[in-house]
Amino acid sequence: MIFKWTYHASRVVFGSWWLFSGLMHFLWPSIQPLGDEPAAIAFTKALMASGLFDWIKVIEVVLGVTMLLNRAIPLTIVALVPLNIVIIYWNFVLDTGAVEWTFGALSIAFNAILAWPWRRYFWPLFVWRGVPDYSLEPGFSEAAGGPRI
Repeated sequence: MIFKWTYHASRVVFGSWWLFSGLMHFLWPSIQPLGDEPAAIAFTKALMASGLFDWIKVIEVVLGVTMLLNRAIPLTIVALVPLNIVIIYWNFVLDTGAVEWTFGALSIAFNAILAWPWRRYFWPLFVWRGVPDYSLEPGFSEAAGGPRI
């Protein structure tokens, strides 16, 4: 029971964090952190100059909303992972310090807490030699080695 509350609290806090972080870029660009270290600043400015930063922030908004609504969580978790790897790298390597390390550690913790109750959805991703399902019906087919959903 305690884990259920921890999961929902983490989902709401993490979803709010992502929603705010994404919206901050569009609504309050003057408070968008660039970092304190030269490498972090250069990395963030390069993302902005390339236009990729806008897409990242749109994805953050979408993922924040899906977390807050508790919808499409397995897909949300899969989409969170690559962005979080970059965020964690930025916090632990490019812009080090107590605040950055705290945010990096919280990113790892929130991801783990969010993913744990949905772990059964991820095990099929680790199939080494699967059988493709060429049918037009959704779900796993018996021919592909999985049950119908």
